[in-house]
Amino acid sequence: MKPVLTSVIIIASTIWLSACSDSSKHNISSNSHLEATTSTNVLSSDLPSEKVTTLSADQQFEQLMDEHWNWYTSQHPSFATSLGIRDYDDKLNDPSLDAYEASIARQTTLLTQFQAFDLVALSKANQLNHALMVLNLSYEIEAANFGDKYMLITNRSGPHMSLTRLPSQLPFFSKADYQSYVTRLSVMPANLEKATNTLRSGLEAGWVQPCTPMVGYESSISAHIVDPSDSIFMRPFTNKPAAMGQDDFNTLKATALATIEAQIIPAFKTFQTFYNSEYALQCRTQVGSSSLPGGTDYYAYRTRMFTTTDMTPEQVHKTGLSEVARIKAEMEDVKQQAGFEGTFAQWLAFLRTDERFYFKTGQERLDAAAVIGKKIDGALPQLFTKFPRMPWGLKEIPLDIAEKTTTAYYQRPAGDGSRAGFYFVNTTKLDTRPSYELEALSLHEAVPGHHFQIALSQELDLPDFRKFGGFTAFIEGWGLYSERLGLEVGFYQTPYSNMGRLSYEMWRACRLVVDTGMHAKGWSRQRSIDFMTENSALSLNNITTEVDRYITWPGQALAYKIGELKIRELRSFAEAELGDAFDIRYFHDKVLENGAVPLSVLEDIVKNWVAEKNKE
Repeated sequence: MKPVLTSVIIIASTIWLSACSDSSKHNISSNSHLEATTSTNVLSSDLPSEKVTTLSADQQFEQLMDEHWNWYTSQHPSFATSLGIRDYDDKLNDPSLDAYEASIARQTTLLTQFQAFDLVALSKANQLNHALMVLNLSYEIEAANFGDKYMLITNRSGPHMSLTRLPSQLPFFSKADYQSYVTRLSVMPANLEKATNTLRSGLEAGWVQPCTPMVGYESSISAHIVDPSDSIFMRPFTNKPAAMGQDDFNTLKATALATIEAQIIPAFKTFQTFYNSEYALQCRTQVGSSSLPGGTDYYAYRTRMFTTTDMTPEQVHKTGLSEVARIKAEMEDVKQQAGFEGTFAQWLAFLRTDERFYFKTGQERLDAAAVIGKKIDGALPQLFTKFPRMPWGLKEIPLDIAEKTTTAYYQRPAGDGSRAGFYFVNTTKLDTRPSYELEALSLHEAVPGHHFQIALSQELDLPDFRKFGGFTAFIEGWGLYSERLGLEVGFYQTPYSNMGRLSYEMWRACRLVVDTGMHAKGWSRQRSIDFMTENSALSLNNITTEVDRYITWPGQALAYKIGELKIRELRSFAEAELGDAFDIRYFHDKVLENGAVPLSVLEDIVKNWVAEKNKE
């Protein structure tokens, strides 16, 4: 559940917490999306020809990967800064249509260059790198067939929100850090203007968000139209770093304050006017993607992309219905264990309304999450033999976005090691956030879920595009699978906490039904809300927030359950094949050691591992 900043399937996403060559020849999945063109052509690049001929195929390939990475970081300047790449510190991501079209053109060229390689000439490791690179580029290029480029806004994200997160994402250790930050402040108005022009073009093309999920969205803009000294953009100036002189600090602080007052707040006012008087007035009345130009094909693409499978929306829908029925039967068992006398609907109503299940203060919720996190830290050696070095921290979700966003999310560590990973907890609307869900939530967002997997991935010996990227189905599938791991290390000791776990699993199963229902089968928003209310113990507020998320971010919610089902399937396979030789720690190490890969690639990895173990 990660407002992931860009889609998690591609590089440099932050997890919000919303994440697949013939195998006999190349030891890569048989998934059709990963088929790569084999050719006898050598790399077509800018290298002098005399040097090209002296390089091996692997060297040429790795050089092109570096070329791609250098280009990618130049297009994502803030992300580059977090990696310690300081060449673009004066820039922000460009939201203009010109920049988008140039990006697609560049990626198309890169794809052609990558597809020119003869896979047989590459090492096994680079065959996998090649398949993942081709898949990433192919997904991005395919998106250009639709109106994704116009959809800079969801009900929980937008260009202004990307700017307001910079104070918590950038490093602030030196004079140079503050100088670059002040420069970035000065270009924010132009950045918002570019985003506005893109959104306005989207209105003309019929690519705009539906009305109902966006109700109240304007508050995410107005929250930053404040006295300049109270602006979130001044937070880096709360404390002076030891390595910086006081005079320099004061000078840059004054410049920042003046920029916020004279440029940024007026820019936010202008953006608010655009949103209220243009964008919101042209919103769509229908919630499904089918109401967008080419929307049916668009959603089919999103389904494939987010699940890294060839599943159709109808297949996903049926899988969801099957999982809902299975989990509901387990919930009935837990109801009996709790000694509750009444119907299933009454059981859910009791869980939603009984005061014993709700925290009185936000600090109580944060404290409880901290205790759970420390408890699971101590259980990790039962589940793994390899651990990330980077720690994780706990923070409350900023109040300017808290009421419209999810109950928690995770922010990945900075790539240069300057910032830990953080589990963000929502401390608003406490009467909608029951305590019995907190164990499952914490295991998902922190450890052994998102932090463990993502921090470990960033420390692996992998190409940068894999180290700092990945596929949503794997990332979120692992997060959901991690919730279940609590059963094996002493969590969920009461029927209520186990019901919380099951309710969270049901939530992800319901996603398969309602996301496809709305975007492919004509379901209304209310029908989706009713379905989730009838089958999960989530509060009505959380259900409504979630359904609105699925409406404005089509397909992303499918990744969780589809990914978890594949990991559980592969574990069952390994347990059956290895018998007494199966060790859960080494299975988990194997699942995580290649970073976040497509599900079909993960299947090949696990099955090859099992085959090797059986030979021992």
